[in-house]
Amino acid sequence: MATGRNIRTYFDGTWHNGDAMVMRASDHGAWLGSSVFDGARHVDGVAPDLRAHCDRVNRSARALMLNPTVSTDDMVAIVREGLAAYPKETPLYIRPMYWAIDGDAAVIAPSAERTGFAIALEEIPMPAPDATVTLGRTRFRRPVLEDAVVDAKAGCLYPNNARMLTDVRRRGFGNALVADAMGNVAESATSNVFMVRDGTVFTPIPNGTFLAGITRARHIANLRADGVEVVETVLSFADFDTADEVFLTGNLTKVTPVTGFEDTSYPVGPVTRRARELYWDWAHSGDA
Repeated sequence: MATGRNIRTYFDGTWHNGDAMVMRASDHGAWLGSSVFDGARHVDGVAPDLRAHCDRVNRSARALMLNPTVSTDDMVAIVREGLAAYPKETPLYIRPMYWAIDGDAAVIAPSAERTGFAIALEEIPMPAPDATVTLGRTRFRRPVLEDAVVDAKAGCLYPNNARMLTDVRRRGFGNALVADAMGNVAESATSNVFMVRDGTVFTPIPNGTFLAGITRARHIANLRADGVEVVETVLSFADFDTADEVFLTGNLTKVTPVTGFEDTSYPVGPVTRRARELYWDWAHSGDA
């Protein structure tokens, strides 16, 4: 089942209308999970950081021992060709994907000889401006590089995210605030996390257990350029108990205000609102 609607699929060198079939049952990616993807957004005629997302899917492929077969420049051009089929105002999720087709002689490792590639465009609305989320704690943690391919945006990582979400949703929360292997805060189950205290913004320092996202980096740059102090540091769950504001950032929703973490409540504060404002000002500036 697709996430969105109004889908177009790029596969085998051309665009297809609809959710095209791209993978066979015996492809290594279907059987053993050797797949990577990335996600960009098209909103109001702009696709912020599209090149960065296309470049990252190629890096993810290499991290998962796949051979990326489409250059960043070519991928951007293919996406823009696909976007031209939609009205400018259509909100879209842009998902380039690679997967291994064959295994090596021992089957388990993917072969770099043949790599599948596709791009899916799906109409997915942006959240309402007043949408918020609450966070709960979960016993499931982020892995380290010695355990999993945390240096790739790999499909095989996401069942762990699903466990986190299912765990906290049973208790009435919308997302999970997740620990790294050392017990410090890493991010949420779906997005990077920021907290605000006394006007200063704090976010977990990248330590190899989570992807420090493209949208995360954009918010850091925007806020610093606006004169806001942003500190990347080790954060504990107790730090979030004393935060003035908390917000999540990711490609799909850009900024999601957090209104609660377990028994702690937060307002949708001025820094959160400013981060969203700065992002969309930048996205429409012509530099995206």
